Amino acid sequence: MRVIRVHNVSKSFAKLCAVNDLSFEVEEGTCFGLLGPNGAGKTTMMKMIYGRSSRDNHNGGGIDVLGYDPARDELAIKYLSGVVPQENNLDDELNVIQNLLIYSKFYGLPGKVAKERIKGLLEFLELLEKIQSPIRELSGGMQRRLVIARALLNHPKLLILDEPTTGLDPQVRHVIWDKIRQLRAQGTTILLTTHYMEEAFQICDMVLIMDKGKQVLEDNPQRLLRENIETYVLEVPIANGTPALCESDPPDGVRLDRTDATMRFYAQGIDPLKSVADKLAGNPYYLRQTTLEDVFLKATGRALNEKQ
Repeated sequence: MRVIRVHNVSKSFAKLCAVNDLSFEVEEGTCFGLLGPNGAGKTTMMKMIYGRSSRDNHNGGGIDVLGYDPARDELAIKYLSGVVPQENNLDDELNVIQNLLIYSKFYGLPGKVAKERIKGLLEFLELLEKIQSPIRELSGGMQRRLVIARALLNHPKLLILDEPTTGLDPQVRHVIWDKIRQLRAQGTTILLTTHYMEEAFQICDMVLIMDKGKQVLEDNPQRLLRENIETYVLEVPIANGTPALCESDPPDGVRLDRTDATMRFYAQGIDPLKSVADKLAGNPYYLRQTTLEDVFLKATGRALNEKQ
């Protein structure tokens, strides 16, 4: 079953085309990631999915979420989904349980049911001991987990996460990854945006890479890595000892990607890259396997967008 269908959707703000003829589908019980540089249109697309923003109607595009059109059925979609926005928008004047109890009223949950559900969610997200704590006393990671708990109050069929781990330390990030995996295993469909390529690789079943509002690549993360980039990369900082290497052509089977500060030599095997390293005469280098971030940068470029 497809939980989300997006077909030829566009969105413009004055002369800026934030989303340009985008199409994709999200299967039930999977985690789908929208990736892209700042200004690529990810958050705009998310807002159109849950009815926060309207799409353009000039090209006949459409959106179906759980059988509803967000242009007409925004409330029905919100009732069946949970949304975690980029910013933690908790009420600082209230404590943890008060924040969740107020939100539970939006879904018409009886008090006893709400309290039982809140206790279970706080336990699930490792926040039960903070149930009476003021919001101001919570760390950034705790607040982020509380926003996720709030989004799960209505047992949503669809969980929408907009950059859920930005700014968090690695330990908290991994805790949230584990919780997302558990939710997916329980049948929750998850749509997320993230700037962390490792995050997308770890938890997404499918990813769509966007740039300037358009689709660039879409596939399973492992397949994207296998089919769109070489297996290994040798990273060489450009310094006084590397001008000869800078001026020479790379060996056969080696692709060079150079910026002002770094040369990156890509190859399917290690041996061609070792021959490059032998010419460095003791200068530093880093030989590693490529990652989804390498695919992302190859697809979208290394230069910053003008609006970043």
